[in-house]
Amino acid sequence: MKRVSSIAASFLALLAVAAVHASADVPSTPQTAAGQTKKAAVATKDAVVTATKTVADKTKDGLSKTGEVMTDAWVTTRVHARFVNEDLLKGSDISVDTSKHVVTLKGTVTNRAGRARATSVARGTEGVRRVVNRLTIGPKRKA
Repeated sequence: MKRVSSIAASFLALLAVAAVHASADVPSTPQTAAGQTKKAAVATKDAVVTATKTVADKTKDGLSKTGEVMTDAWVTTRVHARFVNEDLLKGSDISVDTSKHVVTLKGTVTNRAGRARATSVARGTEGVRRVVNRLTIGPKRKA
């Protein structure tokens, strides 16, 4: 993540230097093809800077620490995987639904401690912004 941010920052700094250099050479009223080209280059640079900032912001939200893309499906799978080795969740029947990185837990757990643990595990999963706990305490549902 830091690498993506540093690359984006370096790119933006390079564009800023190029903009200063290019704008010093652009006359206020371009009369020549070269002047018009320089003016178009400055406008293009501005568009690239804006787009780069947008991409950098979205990249921060969408990548895990390992560089994997964190979709809602990725978050759901990760939460399920973290539930597997939890002793307090043995005998539970939990469904996980993720929408816009908000995890909703539904189903049953065997006790209050299991309910609290499920929330804690989900909340501690990378990419989760919020957890909605709709778990009930009771026996596992029959199929």
